[in-house]
Amino acid sequence: MRAKRFHLASNQQSLFDDDPAPWELDAAAQQTLATVVLTTGPDNEYDYLIPDELLDARRPETLLEVGRRVRVPFGRGNRTEVGYCVAVGSKPAPGRKLKSIAGVLDKQSLLTPHMLRLTRWMADYYLCPWGQVLEAVVPAGVRGQAGTREVTLLSVPTRVAARVTTLDVTDKQRDVLQALANSPKPLTLKQLATRVGCTSAPINTLRKQGLIESRVERLDQGELEALVVTREAPKQLNDDQATVLREIYRELDAARHSTLLIHGVTGSGKTEVYIQAIEKVVSFGRQAIVLVPEISLTPQTVGRFRARFDHIAVLHSHLSDVERHRHWKKIAAGEVQVIVGARSGVFAPTPDLGLIVVDEEHETTFKQDSAPRYHAREVAQRRAADENVPLILGSATPALESWQRAAAGEYKLLSMPRRVNNWPMPAVRLVDLREDHNRRGALSRNLMQAMDAALRDGGQVILLLNRRGFSTHVQCPACGASAKCPECEISLTFHRQDAILLCHWCDHRQAPPQVCPDCGSTAIRYGGLGTQKLEAEVQARFPRTRVLRMDADTMRRPGSHETALDAFRNGEYRVLLGTQMIAKGLDFPNVTVVGVINADTALNWPDFRAGERTFHLVTQVAGRTGRGEKGGRVLVQTFDPEHPAIAAAARHDYDAFARVELPQREALGYPPYGSMIRFVCRGESEQQTAALAQQAVDQIQAAWGDDDPLRPGGPLKLRGPAPAPIAKLRGEFRYHVQAMHPDGDRLRAAVKAALAKLTPPEGLRWIVDVDPWEMM
Repeated sequence: MRAKRFHLASNQQSLFDDDPAPWELDAAAQQTLATVVLTTGPDNEYDYLIPDELLDARRPETLLEVGRRVRVPFGRGNRTEVGYCVAVGSKPAPGRKLKSIAGVLDKQSLLTPHMLRLTRWMADYYLCPWGQVLEAVVPAGVRGQAGTREVTLLSVPTRVAARVTTLDVTDKQRDVLQALANSPKPLTLKQLATRVGCTSAPINTLRKQGLIESRVERLDQGELEALVVTREAPKQLNDDQATVLREIYRELDAARHSTLLIHGVTGSGKTEVYIQAIEKVVSFGRQAIVLVPEISLTPQTVGRFRARFDHIAVLHSHLSDVERHRHWKKIAAGEVQVIVGARSGVFAPTPDLGLIVVDEEHETTFKQDSAPRYHAREVAQRRAADENVPLILGSATPALESWQRAAAGEYKLLSMPRRVNNWPMPAVRLVDLREDHNRRGALSRNLMQAMDAALRDGGQVILLLNRRGFSTHVQCPACGASAKCPECEISLTFHRQDAILLCHWCDHRQAPPQVCPDCGSTAIRYGGLGTQKLEAEVQARFPRTRVLRMDADTMRRPGSHETALDAFRNGEYRVLLGTQMIAKGLDFPNVTVVGVINADTALNWPDFRAGERTFHLVTQVAGRTGRGEKGGRVLVQTFDPEHPAIAAAARHDYDAFARVELPQREALGYPPYGSMIRFVCRGESEQQTAALAQQAVDQIQAAWGDDDPLRPGGPLKLRGPAPAPIAKLRGEFRYHVQAMHPDGDRLRAAVKAALAKLTPPEGLRWIVDVDPWEMM
């Protein structure tokens, strides 16, 4: 068998030092070696010998191939570890003895060469072990073959089937052999016994005599029932949509990679453009991946795609392992035309990818908050470039990183400035809460009047409040003491429905106090506003109106998003209120009023993206109305109506927001004008945690070296170490460091070198976040 050569990375190692008995080999001799990356342990690549039986092409179920998992001996104790085979090739024999692969775990490759290159890039870019990236890319349900079980399959060898009538066996045994010989496929023992009408005894006897062969296979326990949907014809495009679609067709016909940023206002018909572009991709016999930011958007998006395509797969975190495994297998087999998914959908194993679409590309949910801390938009960009296919990014409020790349010519900007059917953008009114002195609850007089008029006219209302719970803080007015989480030292939120105080970070729960534990006062004050209190107020003011609340407390069960949104769409509820999950992408023509209860919620966060997040949220939720003939209006309640983000959102003016925000970012060196890496360490000892953060700063500075005044980009910027905005979380103190510089490659190299020299004491942990989106 001729071994294919693969590039082996520079940090590849052999297991020479693990074997105490070296022996010399001819340096010119060649050996067929496998390169293995372990799923846990050292972040290196190791060479192993391949036993002959694993190179036998006649046994595909045990054949070693790139992309399969293997069992290997590791370390001086030869403990068994699991790893991925990332390369197979002939190499000069080393001067020390190598260990051999113990076995192959998978019957087929889980990773294509494209996906191996992508994960290698992710490991380098996001400073994460390659094995950890591989484990994240291949779902647990796929690795464990969820929804399948091992069964023993019985069959009759050809030499036996040809002489069944002449064999010296009992009549029942002959019936068993005849039934197996006549079966088009192997049978389980239970199937065979049922078909013949016998016990297992005659079957087992024939197996012992070698007249029946057996093999163990893992089989699927069943397929999901196909959904029946009404097919829809393509919609007529307006001029803006047609112009954008022609540009996409041009890139598809050229069979080349490019990134197209569609800046389309809410309601401009971006999804129909995606669908018609994908129809062209499917006509080529290729597949498309469509990423959406929220689970709540997935059912609506899937429904639209099911009405236009025959074969759809869905990938998101609310799927069971069995469902995810079934979708994964169909995708890998080329049976799926369109994959709709959240963040992890970017890793769909498409055999012939033709297009990637990232809808609402600005959304923070595309950033993974655990290792590997990747951003799906950046990974999609890399994958599309590697597989030479176009990437479409769509948003009414593009991320400033994407906007700047379009301005620099890296992306092609396509505009859709008008809504379909020429519906006008909804009128937005800013309600200055500083002047509403008579307001006693969450709803201002202006918003109350607008809601009342909308409900009387048969319309529906959406209210956004990005705080869940009933009261956001509990305090004693006599001495000022407040209820805080003992593990996180942040305010506990009162949830009236369960009558508990809850920490939204660590899930600590405790009963609300009857008296102040510090001074004994019984005058406990429940302050602040959450979605539960807002729901109670709306019910009290509009007692005959059905109200639907959507937040993390009510949307816990699988399928709850789809059920709730369908009920609102069908008119079962007249008011929908909730957190940011209701602010994006949803299309409800009967919604005529949208209210933003407190637009300032995120403005004061210690995050350089606070203004951008506020602009996105207000603009997106405002776009949920005015999508039908009834029109719509938006009321934004704020204590800071002059803030540039809020003022620009009220005018639906993205350009104005970018003109103010980008120069401020550039002056401070923040993205998109510089790369940022955040280092966070945590531990039970505040002194040791701070010392580790300082050690990280010292090591980064040492790895960076002296700044050449002639080198572009200026000096390295290091902020910290300092206590994180949430200084204590889950019982651990937290310190963080921010490193920034325009040269992202040099910055990553310095941080990687620094972290390799860190020696944290027992009990201390740290994370590194490249291009962070969460600063808390």
